[in-house]
Amino acid sequence: MKFEEKLKKKQYAALWQEYCGFLDLDMESYMRIQRRLMEEQISLWSGCALGQKILDGKHPRTIEEFRRAIPLTTYEDYADVLLLKQGDMLPDNPIIWIQTTWEGGRHPVKVAPYTQAMLETYRNNILACLILSTSNERGRFDVKTTDKILYALAPLPYATGLFPLALRDEISLSFLPSVEDAVKMSFSERNKKGFQMGLEKDIEFFFGVGSVAYYVSTTLSSMSKGGSSGSSLKMLSRCSPHMIVRLLRAKSRCKEENRPLMPKDLFKLKGFMCAGTDSRCYKDQLEELWGVRPMELFAGTEPTCIGTETWTRNGMYFFPDACFYEFIPEAEMEKNIDDPAYQPKTYLMDEVIPGEKYELVISVLKGGAFMRYRVGDMYRCTGRDNTEDGTHIPRFDYIDRVPTIIDIANFTRISAHTIESVVSLSGLPIADWTARKEYSPENRPYLHLYAEIGSDALTNQAVTKEILREQLGIYFRHMDNDYKDLKRLLGIEPLQITLLKCGTFERFHSHTGRTLRRLNPSAYDVKELLEYQ
Repeated sequence: MKFEEKLKKKQYAALWQEYCGFLDLDMESYMRIQRRLMEEQISLWSGCALGQKILDGKHPRTIEEFRRAIPLTTYEDYADVLLLKQGDMLPDNPIIWIQTTWEGGRHPVKVAPYTQAMLETYRNNILACLILSTSNERGRFDVKTTDKILYALAPLPYATGLFPLALRDEISLSFLPSVEDAVKMSFSERNKKGFQMGLEKDIEFFFGVGSVAYYVSTTLSSMSKGGSSGSSLKMLSRCSPHMIVRLLRAKSRCKEENRPLMPKDLFKLKGFMCAGTDSRCYKDQLEELWGVRPMELFAGTEPTCIGTETWTRNGMYFFPDACFYEFIPEAEMEKNIDDPAYQPKTYLMDEVIPGEKYELVISVLKGGAFMRYRVGDMYRCTGRDNTEDGTHIPRFDYIDRVPTIIDIANFTRISAHTIESVVSLSGLPIADWTARKEYSPENRPYLHLYAEIGSDALTNQAVTKEILREQLGIYFRHMDNDYKDLKRLLGIEPLQITLLKCGTFERFHSHTGRTLRRLNPSAYDVKELLEYQ
């Protein structure tokens, strides 16, 4: 029986148990599910051409043997098979291929196969997210077939495009605009149309990447003004009577309070979901704008949908049936960054320690291609037995991407190689540099480049921060379309520059004996670097 049919029959307890029952698991039960599914996946994966290629003739039978036999993997280990979409080499038949940015400017895209079983698991876990987004206590939720959802996410072939397709077969929610219409529109057109339809019909759900959701939300005021009096009347003519009353009352109240119109003045969301890097930077403002705290979930191209917050909005739980999870402690990850030949230790879900930070490693279950795969994301375990929501499995906060990548607002992924290429192509006389992801006083992320100009250049030409930022910005946009979208779509200025005196890096090295990492050195190291100017 489909979700919608159970909903119509008011089988609320059964629906909660079916989709959110994993929250009742104790650690032992959770690990039993993990181990059973992983053993099935090892058998599938080890028997396919891709698995044998990576295993190099080994035939592990247990999870322990598998972890010893296969090193941690990255996308490079799969690229030659996946980029050519060689489905016959995979553990199961791919139904759909999902696409995302690999590394801006170096590798334009990467693709990931989804099997039928993976899609079914994704659907069930997304429905769990939908339920939990409306919940304020265990077992209670509010989802109706008449609900409408504002959807500020990219369509297929990106992973976010799976969301409406997964729901379509289970419940007839209305998307604003419709999925069929949205794929034909630009980013700004979709947002404008979605809000216009919301003003006409109401909105019960909102789902978007945190940065995009914030941008969309702040544009409501201008959209709702309607422009000229003629266009305002035209917009009102399409609205339902209760929305007309709501809009007029909201505008009157905002005028009295001398403040701009906010979404919460017009809409009473049941559920608000957000995802993506840097979502935490926008959650407080989004709550203020909508009157509802966004529920964060975690999904990605390779892992599918793997985690969600609950009614407490205080940390994510990982679904036990999406991936098999391993965790690299931060200290082990740091050793591996300093020495790429070092193989970091991993721990399983029942071995994580509250308060510790970890790099996530996944093995995609149900016939997935990726095994012991470094996703490139950092999490902090915030607890194992949580009295607040009555759970007995680990809970996590999403931290950021790993230090070797700078991800700004879930739009662009910048590596040391990207910056080196940009500096080289620009022809600017930069003798040395380091770069960090930092945050503005408004808690907005940006790329901070600390650059030293060569001594020869100083005598021959004037080089200022403004010149550097302008010139480097041109080359970043040239090499990485996603970087360009940060300014064009979200109004974010992603690059800030600090110009260092000649010899700063050399003085730092001679006095400390250390060489700064190119990407994301510690705040302490950067502070010390600045002392040697």
